[in-house]
Amino acid sequence: MFPGEVFANTADFDTGIRQLLPRYDEMLDAIARCLPSTTKTILELGCGTGELSLKILKRCPDAQLVAVDYSPRMIQFAQKKLHAAGYAEWTGIEADFGDWANHALELGESFDACISSLAIHHLTHEMKLKLFQRIRESLNPGGVFWNADPILPESPAMQEIYQTAREEWTLQQGTTLAEIRDKIGKSNPQGYSGQDQLATLTSHLEMLTIAGFGTVAVPWKYYGLAVFGGFVG
Repeated sequence: MFPGEVFANTADFDTGIRQLLPRYDEMLDAIARCLPSTTKTILELGCGTGELSLKILKRCPDAQLVAVDYSPRMIQFAQKKLHAAGYAEWTGIEADFGDWANHALELGESFDACISSLAIHHLTHEMKLKLFQRIRESLNPGGVFWNADPILPESPAMQEIYQTAREEWTLQQGTTLAEIRDKIGKSNPQGYSGQDQLATLTSHLEMLTIAGFGTVAVPWKYYGLAVFGGFVG
């Protein structure tokens, strides 16, 4: 298994991630709302099973979306889902976006928006900054970048609070963290990605500022999960 695949059986992902992460759909909906409906060209980094792609294309049906993931089974799963929903122009590329961050991979000239969910936290902090800089370089004037990811608790006290919120959420879904984790597979490093390498929300915003985003923002946060990003110009 590659980092980010989470579940040993890909078919378990869409249900399992909603049990594991509080307000998963609300988090992805926040990214979709933050994209202008007139957005034409979109790059998605780490598309997984295509859930974010689906929400984005519902909001921006005329957009051209290029999705990247290093997992062939995720690309295949997402492609079937998107094509079944009528988005035949959805393009999935099997590649490591870390290569793109290091200018060793071409994905297109420029984009109106870049999006990602539950993928960038697998990079080292050095690679996160490189990726944010590459994203900034690739965006057209007025472009936007939004990322949904778990964040590093700011203190042991906050870690306990975040953990309690997650445990309570799973109980509300009629399961437990232990039951969900029984379905989680063991992943191995792949390319530039490894095990969770979380950063605080403050650190992410600082990296975005260093990368050259004119405005950085946090449109959504729920305990240890956040949507953050920035605007060009």
